[in-house]
Amino acid sequence: MDWETHARRLAADVVRPESRWYEPLATTPRHVFVPRWWGRGEQEWELRDGPADPEAWMHDVYANRTLVTRLGPAHADHAEPGATNPGAMPTSSSTLPGLVVTMYRHAMIADDSRVLVTTGTGYGTALLCQRLGAERVTSVDVDPHLVQVAGERLDSVGLRPHTAVCDITGDLPGTYDRIVSTVSVRSVPASWLAALRPGGRLVTTLAGTGLIVTADKTEDGGAVGRIEPDAAGFMRTRHGEDYERPTDELWEKVRDADGEDVSTSRYPLLYPSDAWDVMSMLELLAPGIEYRTGGEGEERTVWMLHPDGSWARATATGFLDSPTVHQGGPRRLWDVLEKIRHRLNREGTLPVYGARVRIDPGGTLALSRGAWSVTVI
Repeated sequence: MDWETHARRLAADVVRPESRWYEPLATTPRHVFVPRWWGRGEQEWELRDGPADPEAWMHDVYANRTLVTRLGPAHADHAEPGATNPGAMPTSSSTLPGLVVTMYRHAMIADDSRVLVTTGTGYGTALLCQRLGAERVTSVDVDPHLVQVAGERLDSVGLRPHTAVCDITGDLPGTYDRIVSTVSVRSVPASWLAALRPGGRLVTTLAGTGLIVTADKTEDGGAVGRIEPDAAGFMRTRHGEDYERPTDELWEKVRDADGEDVSTSRYPLLYPSDAWDVMSMLELLAPGIEYRTGGEGEERTVWMLHPDGSWARATATGFLDSPTVHQGGPRRLWDVLEKIRHRLNREGTLPVYGARVRIDPGGTLALSRGAWSVTVI
């Protein structure tokens, strides 16, 4: 297989030839790290087996796209040929190369930096090893299988970084100049600050948002930085084989129920996950909301569900029609969404992107921009 031609094309799609990331992208065999993955079919996830269709393998793997490699506890590596999966949530993936490079660029990695990264398939680790040398890279994941297989695949291409199985929200196996996490966290773990060397930088995303946080360690053991203007989304940290779905029971109860409050929205129907800035503000103000969508024909419905029992359902027929909204539980979630949209309509923007970041040594994170502020614990 002429994978080098495909890798050079990918590199040219992601960066300019003079970029320090061009050679790593052009010389790293991504197909080694993603031999099998889960692709979206018409109704369900379907196993894609690279070696069974080499042409499609090269086309898909050397595209600037994310490839899902684990659904719930089901690794693509372990799935039977022809396997399908109707509804599990992705729990691991090979992130699109352009976003991996974006995260590394935000880290401002120097030639002598020692860097901790999250493992996944190991492809992002390989890019960093090609850029710095494997001896300067530590790669960690909570999943022992991922660490083992990624280590074997890295070794097969001559790269031998430090690897470890660990929960990234807990103690880390060393000290580093940079920490780059391609899993998202609700707040920055205090262990990251302890593991950062003086002046070191961390880069991560906040769970449930599209927000990239960059912050540099300060003398008091905390960190200061900002929310970058780019949007990005990664899977949340997890502590078991799968994510919990705490609103499943609520969903069954309220899917078609009448609300305690019924109203008509002044805005067209919005699925919050389609609007990064709106979704990010919602997560900061009312963390933990889950979203679902459905409908037939021209009718569309969006559900907002929270573990505390709060819920909202909005249904509209035409694309620009105002939806009918049913709400129940202790909080009115659609009202929170409406206030955010009022602000966006009034000011033309939301304050999350470009906000200043302050993290205290215990990991409490505060965002502020102008008169707006919020604390994330």
